[in-house]
Amino acid sequence: MANLPETAAGGYAELCVTSNFTFLTGASHPEELVLRAAELGLQAIAITDRNSLAGVVRAHVALSELRRQRAEQAGAPERPEETPLHPMTGRPHPPVRSHRRIDPSSRQDMGRQDMGRQNMQAPESGEPQKPAGPALPKLIPGSRLVLQECPVEFAALPVDKPAYARLSRLLTIGKRRAVKGACTLYLSDLMEWGRGLILIALPPDLLTAKPEMALEVKAVLNRLVQQFPGHVYTGAAPGYDGQDQARFDALYRLSLATAAPLVAVGDVLMHRAGRRALADVLTCLREGCTIATLGRRALPNGERRLKDGASMARLFARYPAALRRTLEIAARCGFSLDDLSYQYPEEVSGGEDAQGRLERLVRAGLESRERFPDGADADTLAKVEKELALIRLKAYAPYFLTVHDIVQFARSRNILCQGRGSAANSIVCYALGITEVKPGTTLMVFERFISAERSEPPDIDVDFEHERREEVIQHIYERYGRHRTGLTATVIHFRSRAAIREVGKAMGLSQDVLAAIAGQSWGWSNGPPDPARLREIGLDPSERRLAMTLELIAEIIGFPRHLSQHVGGFVITRDRLDELCPIENAAMEGRTVIEWDKDDIDALGILKVDVLALGMLTCLRKGFDLLVQHERQALTLASVPEEDAAVYDMLCRADAIGVFQVESRAQMNFLPRMRPRVFYDLVIEVAIVRPGPIQGGMVHPYINRRRGREKVEYPSEALRTVLGKTLGVPLFQEQALQIAVVAAGFTPGEADRLRRSLATFKRMGTIHTFRDKFISGMLGNGYSPEFAERCFSQIEGFGEYGFPESHAASFARLVYASAWMKCHHPAIFACALLNAQPMGFYAPAQIVRDAREHGVEVRPVSVNHSAWDNTLERRSDGALALRLGFRQIKGLREADCQAIAASRGNGYPDVETIWQRTRLKGDVLQRLAEGDALSCLGLTRRAALWQVKALGQARTLPLFSGMDGEAIAEPEVALPSMSLGEEVVEDYAALRLSLRAHPMELLRPALPGLTAHDQLTRPDLRQVSVAGLVITRQRPGTASGVIFLTLEDETGVSNVVVWPKVYEAFRRAVIGGRLLRVTGRLQREGQVVHLIAGQIEDLSHILPGLGQFGGEIDATGGTPAAPGGADLRGGKPGARHPREQAKLLFRSRDFH
Repeated sequence: MANLPETAAGGYAELCVTSNFTFLTGASHPEELVLRAAELGLQAIAITDRNSLAGVVRAHVALSELRRQRAEQAGAPERPEETPLHPMTGRPHPPVRSHRRIDPSSRQDMGRQDMGRQNMQAPESGEPQKPAGPALPKLIPGSRLVLQECPVEFAALPVDKPAYARLSRLLTIGKRRAVKGACTLYLSDLMEWGRGLILIALPPDLLTAKPEMALEVKAVLNRLVQQFPGHVYTGAAPGYDGQDQARFDALYRLSLATAAPLVAVGDVLMHRAGRRALADVLTCLREGCTIATLGRRALPNGERRLKDGASMARLFARYPAALRRTLEIAARCGFSLDDLSYQYPEEVSGGEDAQGRLERLVRAGLESRERFPDGADADTLAKVEKELALIRLKAYAPYFLTVHDIVQFARSRNILCQGRGSAANSIVCYALGITEVKPGTTLMVFERFISAERSEPPDIDVDFEHERREEVIQHIYERYGRHRTGLTATVIHFRSRAAIREVGKAMGLSQDVLAAIAGQSWGWSNGPPDPARLREIGLDPSERRLAMTLELIAEIIGFPRHLSQHVGGFVITRDRLDELCPIENAAMEGRTVIEWDKDDIDALGILKVDVLALGMLTCLRKGFDLLVQHERQALTLASVPEEDAAVYDMLCRADAIGVFQVESRAQMNFLPRMRPRVFYDLVIEVAIVRPGPIQGGMVHPYINRRRGREKVEYPSEALRTVLGKTLGVPLFQEQALQIAVVAAGFTPGEADRLRRSLATFKRMGTIHTFRDKFISGMLGNGYSPEFAERCFSQIEGFGEYGFPESHAASFARLVYASAWMKCHHPAIFACALLNAQPMGFYAPAQIVRDAREHGVEVRPVSVNHSAWDNTLERRSDGALALRLGFRQIKGLREADCQAIAASRGNGYPDVETIWQRTRLKGDVLQRLAEGDALSCLGLTRRAALWQVKALGQARTLPLFSGMDGEAIAEPEVALPSMSLGEEVVEDYAALRLSLRAHPMELLRPALPGLTAHDQLTRPDLRQVSVAGLVITRQRPGTASGVIFLTLEDETGVSNVVVWPKVYEAFRRAVIGGRLLRVTGRLQREGQVVHLIAGQIEDLSHILPGLGQFGGEIDATGGTPAAPGGADLRGGKPGARHPREQAKLLFRSRDFH
């Protein structure tokens, strides 16, 4: 155990710090707290979040990065314990991961500041700024234990690794017996698991506590001191209310009475006093009140901030020993997160070691005709031997076997799956059946996956059918045990809209004002509201309360809100996982989650297996099943016929609705320019419409070269091998990194650090630290400044979102398979796509419309013909028709629909028979009627609802209804017919689609001067106006800020391109309009036409009148009344009026 440096006067270690990972309480990030502690010259800092270790890795990484940068400035590590390499990974720690904008006062942006200089900001009162000296603070990972039925809280600090393991297990016990996000611990738990923990008691205020409370506090401390002698202390925290000396005196007497020595703590909530207002807002959110009603729960001042030793010495002038003990305790706490040792579970079978089993399975895969129809060539065999040797060197065989076994389990259950990501660079993964990208398709840089030059663990992502992934997850739990495996966490942060809503509510703003402000933020925006936009909607951003609200919104954006579960990252250990990190229950039953996210575990060198969900795999598996059922054709992902010209012709027309990855408007805009003709073109198509290539200005040069408009040139012969397949233009992440090594002179280690920065650049903003070296390196090797700048811009773009080539190749397999199915079996594809919902870009209405445009007959939901899923029926001409299933009707349960199908027999003649056979409740029959599923009985929707209503009033089954006399027949009534508009509204309300008519067909007479979408291909048209429902909005993360809208009318869809200036002029319509009129000029790219918007008008206000069109209406324009005034739909009167329904229908799917 390394001792702390010799302390000067006023030396101090802060042992009780709450970060913002005590959600809605702490007002500073762990990184900010650690860096501020370094500025103040603290000897140590303990992160002690409430019943949690969630924030300690971030603090650990921030301190490690600070050491690394200090060492770089000094030219070498200062001393062995400050060496910047992680002992488990052999590489530098990742950069600081604060999720908020740069805070210069905390030197969060360490890459741009000299850590040896004093902070130039004015010092806070009584806290002189210190230059960064040779000693950085020691980090003590700990937790603040809050126990049930116990008046004392405890800062628990482990003295060594076994003590840390017990603390983690203690927290796991509390979390596993509680609901998600809670922890239920008792004093008895602490007595059992507290060995090796320094326990600093944090009692309630003894000056105001009742005598019986003080006695209970004393009794608790006596029990703990007896159980853990020498490990229990009495914490003394200032209250800053003028009574601190009296408070300290009372605590001192308690310490003498219990033999728990007095120790000073700051009970810190923030790194600087400027966060006081935010701390109060967090309290409002936690307590469910507003600033106006917060009262005494508000902080009285900003003193609960980190303080230096001199400030604490003044506060504890009468108790210097309490200050000195902070250093003694810090010296005793010898545990560091670097001490954690992770061991992957052994995969031994029948006495065969892991490496031997792996090599046997790989060689069997090489001999498989399914994997290698022509056998593996010599080059492939040589690469495999190289891969196996490196896997043996790194001892990664158990990891590969675990993934292989998970994949084999899925396939044994007929669950479609496919590996992707950097694993697609591995022939071993292909031979094992983990990935589907054939050797030779891509460059397959195995070093991108595993390298001898770095100790970074491999990362294999496997996608499974999204509907059946839970079977795989539960298999993992059953095989390895919940004490050895868990999902990684995902930290849910405040983004713009949530910050506006929650902070605005706490500040007392009205719901109307909050809705107006939130409406100015696009989707998942991560920035504060724009004052100029607020003025446009009539708000004054300089008004005092609103101005303060905007400041607080900007501060809280990026703060953690709560923990959720990762999309599928599993950590599996040989020893107990709960001794590495606490495990808690997930919101979803049957799942458990660790407290750390993927970046945390990566920083500590812990391997994970990504078990991911992908809707397209569900769609394809269902499509393959339908192919066998209806066409007697058995296919797998690997056996889909390759390089089919008809498939590429379809994609060149941008006929791609429902096709994986290329169905977005941005991709469909690019397909006619790309004109894919071979599989590798799809690899490029998947990767190119991403911020990396776009921001780097690589798209146009590539297309121009591909189309022969620009000569293919290479900046140097050295880069020809790197850029040959992409015509001299870097498009993939691997290429950007190879350029860093080949052209910019980066070492492999530096390139690895650059690659790691890409994954988290959006949150960290640290890629700029590589810029000068990259640009100067390329210039020094003779490359032009323009090319160097473009290459680095591409790297920065990859920080937002970019695909490596191997990842793109894996996805391209699914692009081709889904396109093939759509091209050759449109009915099967549409049926499978509908049965896999929700997924993809388009709602069921658009999938059905597209199927009909491809010649597929679509039949309505029918109580006598439908199943739960959508099904296919053979027509008299041999073609397949699509029968909509009960799943399309909102509010129906699968079990009820299975009962309908099981009791159907030769068909239901009437509503009463359905009721008799199925014994279903009236609300189920009502939903069938609302979905027009009873039309096969000869009933209109309104008549069906009337009959269902009558059944609901019956008290007995019909068999016994006439026992007391002759049955009274239901009187015949003449129900008024519904207009076509009303029918369409009801169709969308119940089914989210209509087979009767498109809303625009009904509204067109009221909107003269429009061009129908199917007329836009006319060569004589230049300037047009179109109108339609907005079915998708897409705002890719590009430098240009372009927005793509898809408008739909009764004739088809139009692709609208909205450039930034037009978006700014018509922002509200673009963001919120459901029915738009767009005027602009047409732009043609081959067979595809785009409308470049010039003016945009929101026509959503006419949608409520949709029910008036197309047929009979009453004098008031409303729905005709039912006989006797009965409500035929149930529920609240008027709740389903067509006018009200139309306001809620026709929602778009928005992507950002």
